[in-house]
Amino acid sequence: MRLRLQFRTERIEVDLLDTPTAKALIKALPFESRAQRWGEEVYFATPVKAALEKDARQVVEPGTVCFWTEGDALALPYGRTPISSDERPKLANRCNVLGRLRGDPQRLAAVRSGEAVTVDRAGEGGAVDGAVDGA
Repeated sequence: MRLRLQFRTERIEVDLLDTPTAKALIKALPFESRAQRWGEEVYFATPVKAALEKDARQVVEPGTVCFWTEGDALALPYGRTPISSDERPKLANRCNVLGRLRGDPQRLAAVRSGEAVTVDRAGEGGAVDGAVDGA
C-alpha cells in the first residue's frame, strides 16, 4: 500500500509496511493536517491512536516513515534533529516504523511549519517487502 502526502510545494509517496499502525492509518484515510518542523524532520497530527510496537526505534535512517505514539503524529525525518548525536535522525521518542519515503527525503526541506498536508492513498504497486495489500 502506498500513501500520497500532498504539501503545498511537494507531493511525496510512501511505501507502507504491514504493521498494525499502518493498517490503522489506512483506515483513517483521507485526512488533512498541518505540518510542523523539528530540525530536519517534518511531522503532523493524524486521527490515529496507536500503541508502541515491539520494533519501535528512536534512531532511524533519513526517509523512514515513523508514527510518534505520544503525539499521534507521522514523523518524517530527512536529516539531523536537535537531539541527534550523529548524522542520523534521532526522534523525540521511540516511534513505530511504518515504511519509507519514495525518492529523495531532502525534498521535505521545502515544507514549512503550518503548511497544509493532505494524506490519501496513492497508486498501487511497487511497495516494499511486507507492504500492506490494500487493507
